Amino acid sequence: MNDATPQFSTRAIHAGQEFDPTTGAVIPPVYFTTTFVQDGIGGFRGGYEYARGGNPTRTALQELLASLEGGHAAFSFASGLAAEDALLRALLAPGQHVLMGNDVYGGTHRLVSRVFVPWGVSLSTVDMSDLDAVRAAIRPDATTVVWIETPSNPLMKITDIAAVAQIAHEVGATVVVDNTFASPYLQQPLALGADAVIHSTTKYLGGHSDVLGGAVILKEAELAEKVGFLQFGVGAVSGPMDAWLTIRGIKTLAVRMDRHTANAQAIAERLVGHPKLSAVYYPGLPDHPGHELAASQMSGFGGMLSVQLADGATARRFAESTKLFQLAESLGGVESLVCYPAEMTHASVRGTELEVSTSVVRLSVGIEDVGDLTDDLLATLDAL
Repeated sequence: MNDATPQFSTRAIHAGQEFDPTTGAVIPPVYFTTTFVQDGIGGFRGGYEYARGGNPTRTALQELLASLEGGHAAFSFASGLAAEDALLRALLAPGQHVLMGNDVYGGTHRLVSRVFVPWGVSLSTVDMSDLDAVRAAIRPDATTVVWIETPSNPLMKITDIAAVAQIAHEVGATVVVDNTFASPYLQQPLALGADAVIHSTTKYLGGHSDVLGGAVILKEAELAEKVGFLQFGVGAVSGPMDAWLTIRGIKTLAVRMDRHTANAQAIAERLVGHPKLSAVYYPGLPDHPGHELAASQMSGFGGMLSVQLADGATARRFAESTKLFQLAESLGGVESLVCYPAEMTHASVRGTELEVSTSVVRLSVGIEDVGDLTDDLLATLDAL
């Protein structure tokens, strides 16, 4: 290999993954230990003292994540919301303002509105795809965090990361992008102007619905130092087995995302115009309002799509009747899932601007045979 930076698929397999120098094992060991023997008082071996402060398996994952997102540093947490909480703690103080999209994950909105707002932070939401609305919603003396989720959950809205970052940076705000739906394989927010990237590593990065986790990736050292302290000081770290499972999942991220995207594109195109559906939300469709923008800032359109049916009762029947698409929360695994956001992932935002229509159903398209998946959806729709 020459001195040029390896391509994404190569880094996904090799970054932070040196073979074990003792045995030559291709896969680095999982370090199941809570503490580390010191070479005299304060003589840490490799910088390791106690597992909350650091673990070689977690370090390997963090190096891998930083490489894939092009960041200065990455930090791994026990869940996506734990990662979000640490980043927000590092950025916010009472009296400051958070601006986020009006179509974000319900748990993110709940975290800010029910934990940070009572602490003295203010929160408002806006359609992030409307740049004029974003500019108008910015509070020059108070807006500290601008939170972007693109594609958004569940209506697949697309935000112009570079344009919003420029607006936010004019008032000194930090731009955070939740890159969970796209993954670093399809979208690179830091290169587009964002300051921080958030992931629920439970989703596409882990990829197999068997590990819970979250991550923060930072562009600059100053913010990385603050988040690193909170990871250590508050302690919501990922365990070594969770870190190892996430690493294992990331090794196949590129090939999985290619298949997720191809399957979702084919299904979305097949569902368009179905008489039981009033809308199909997928940025890969030419008539999606964010299609051209998504094509310019993403290398693929991803495996998530949503559909709108006639009414809530019909949508519920659809969500409860598919066979291969299993009814469950979460997304991004190799298996296909169907979700009813109004009463599942977004139940906590009922009655707010983020409330999801009861007629919307979200699909996480897996990597099964696309013909089988399409047949499952069409048969279910035809039987409604």
